[in-house]
Amino acid sequence: MRVLVTGASGMLGRATATGLLERGDEVTVLQRRPSGLPCREVLGDVADPAVVRWAARGQDAVLHLAAKVDVTGPWAEYAHANIEGTRTVVDACRTAGAGRLVHVSSPSVAHAGAALAGVGAGPADAGRARGRYSRSKAVAEADALAADSPALAVLVVRPHLVWGPGDTQLVARIVERARAGRLPVIGSGAALIDTTYVDNAAAALIAAVDACGPVHGEALVVSNGQPRPVAEVLSRLCVAAGVRGPRGRVPFRAAYGVGAAVEGVWAATRRRTTPPLTRFLAEQLATAHWFDQRRTRTALRWRPAVSLDEGFARLGAWYRASPAPPGGG
Repeated sequence: MRVLVTGASGMLGRATATGLLERGDEVTVLQRRPSGLPCREVLGDVADPAVVRWAARGQDAVLHLAAKVDVTGPWAEYAHANIEGTRTVVDACRTAGAGRLVHVSSPSVAHAGAALAGVGAGPADAGRARGRYSRSKAVAEADALAADSPALAVLVVRPHLVWGPGDTQLVARIVERARAGRLPVIGSGAALIDTTYVDNAAAALIAAVDACGPVHGEALVVSNGQPRPVAEVLSRLCVAAGVRGPRGRVPFRAAYGVGAAVEGVWAATRRRTTPPLTRFLAEQLATAHWFDQRRTRTALRWRPAVSLDEGFARLGAWYRASPAPPGGG
């Protein structure tokens, strides 16, 4: 197939585009900076209609990953990249006649702070989602699903906590805080959470491109399907990176209060650095969030090939071979 991948400079986008190339698809990638991938590349803003129309020309399918993924920043930036960007991609799909759109979303669009234990993909709710990223992605997901039609099949995939070698989001931030001695366990540390090794997430997105058409008009959560206590996940990521694991414990209510105060300071001073704690992060580290994978695996005809244990081993090998891994050192 001819497939356009937006956001191929990120870890998951790059892995997905690479997987499509390796199986023989004709791939175009669209992002702001060069990806270095051996395929047609279009550089530009995903919310620029002319750029996206040019990239989508002649494509059979579009896999939309490009987004602003962060815990800080003004709402206008999230709205531009995540909401306007998605609407631009949808319009380009219609104009170009691409028959399939796989929109990459997040389980956080359906998370209102309470534990999620063994649930499926609940409906996105921008009014209850936590934080600007989650709210903007909830609006974008709703817009994408509203475009599902006989002419354009739309399938939403929500990969959960994707990590792996080279990860500058989840893993690097955890490792950086652990090195600085600022990584406590929030709450009991016993809350079960799902995560997704990057190769599994990429394979699921490729499977979604194939399944889109017969399967459409719905959202599917993707994870390894191996819930582990959050304290164990943090510890094993730190062990893989060769740093000391979490130190001490902070009660959830105290952490939530500190997160609220930190958010206020960052907003008042317009800081662009990543805050050490937010209310959303406190909730994520103290409450369960793991998902029923039966519908996902049936719909996509996919199962994760890399177990968590193998993923941690691969991450450890990568850190040992890296003279200066993300997160310092």
